[in-house]
Amino acid sequence: MAGAIVNGAESLVRTLVAGGVDVCFSNPGTSEMHFVTALDRVEGMRCILGLFEGVVTGAADGYARMTDKPAATLLHLGPGLANGMANLHNAHKASSAIVNIVGDHAVYHRRYDAPLTSDIESAAKTVSSWVRTSPDAKSVAADGAAAIAASLTAPGQVATLILPADTAWNEGAGVAPLPPVEKPKPVAKEAIVEAARVLRSGEPTVILLGGRALRQGALELAGKIAAKTGARLIAEGSVARTERGAGRVAVSRLPYPVDQALDMLKDVRHLILVGSRTPVAFFAYPNKPSLLVPKQCESHLLARRSDDIAHALEWLADEVGARGEKAPIVPYAKTTPATGAITPETLGQSLGALLPENAIVADESITTGRGFAKATRASRPHDWLQNMGGSIGLCMPLSVGAAVACPDRKVVSLESDGSGMYTLQALWTQAREKLDIVTLIFANRTYAILRHELTNVGAQNVGRKALDMLDIDRPDLDWVAMARGMGVPGTRVETMEAFNASFADAVATRGPSLIEVVL
Repeated sequence: MAGAIVNGAESLVRTLVAGGVDVCFSNPGTSEMHFVTALDRVEGMRCILGLFEGVVTGAADGYARMTDKPAATLLHLGPGLANGMANLHNAHKASSAIVNIVGDHAVYHRRYDAPLTSDIESAAKTVSSWVRTSPDAKSVAADGAAAIAASLTAPGQVATLILPADTAWNEGAGVAPLPPVEKPKPVAKEAIVEAARVLRSGEPTVILLGGRALRQGALELAGKIAAKTGARLIAEGSVARTERGAGRVAVSRLPYPVDQALDMLKDVRHLILVGSRTPVAFFAYPNKPSLLVPKQCESHLLARRSDDIAHALEWLADEVGARGEKAPIVPYAKTTPATGAITPETLGQSLGALLPENAIVADESITTGRGFAKATRASRPHDWLQNMGGSIGLCMPLSVGAAVACPDRKVVSLESDGSGMYTLQALWTQAREKLDIVTLIFANRTYAILRHELTNVGAQNVGRKALDMLDIDRPDLDWVAMARGMGVPGTRVETMEAFNASFADAVATRGPSLIEVVL
């Protein structure tokens, strides 16, 4: 290609590939056609189609969590961005690295206010840490390289590059080099000294872990510090990726319900924040606090999510003499699958017994799955991915990205039926790409968590019309039929014996499958 003239779109694709971005999840439109043809011409970029933009952005999130590098997305103008924004919100909260490319009208066409014209930059800023619109074709490659660097800025960011159509079709400037990437910052000595002082105080202390503190090396150091000092280890209520199971340090998560979280922390005097922040309630509730710590509890920041968390824990371990301590590693506990009626408890027991080694679990089971973490604590080693932003409809797209990132690992998608309907198009992408994912749909025919929230917010005189907004029956959703219609084999189970057999078969069979679990 030396000396060949390339357009802006091709210069961007070549820059992405040269910068290590070799997967593009896409749902393009007319304005992105030159980018589409550039993807076809340039070797080294895997292109994956999603039938809805929320699948595209959620898949990029899952890919980033498992590779610690960005995929590209390709979205069509403002409405395409809007369709993908819920899962970009989740990715933003998870600190996932994404190069989010959004097409726009040609620069000269914008002033005519065509039907699809919108303020893309303003919308993108709500879910991105970096936003730029390329002004001309000669700038596209350099802007793309800057977007890659921005996405890789610790701890990971959504970087949105807006590409007007004429900047894609006009002559570009060739491949642009990647600028320096901002690395995680070391923590200040004062933070180490203060954390060590608190740990030596003898007062009840919790080390609250988030971000990359839940990866194995850092987690083992945190376990050693806790074992040496008597502090408790607790993880934030939602964590982007936790390495857990046998051979790892087990960490309890802060519960979602306010009263349970307050009870877990009721006697704590000090909270040491490691890649985390002082915990807050998901929502405001009448007569309940927003902060989930007792009044006597003092928070101490050891490391932000953007800091060098592993180094901070190494330093702190040395400061308190914990390096030689034995970390509280969980041994594998062989258990027996449950039998009889399907309940959240029996499902947890069977998952704990049957989860395959090195699995990746994407969890949006919400109400049904609240006890699954405890039940799988000593299962075979695995990674657990959660919804960090609370916008439902993430789990199945997240599973797509994780399976693309780690094709040699089984992905287990724990999905509630209500959330699953937001992005069920992900099943089609699973089938087309032959991804090794088993999706468990927990079919309770209702938005069960919202039924609980009616009580939590103190709603009075709840009648049939209100309850109809929370139930998803009449008619019941037929997940087996929907899965088969998208090319994914599906089964329905109504007993634990049937679940155990179907799940074991799905784990043993490569490729996508779905099990509708009737509760």
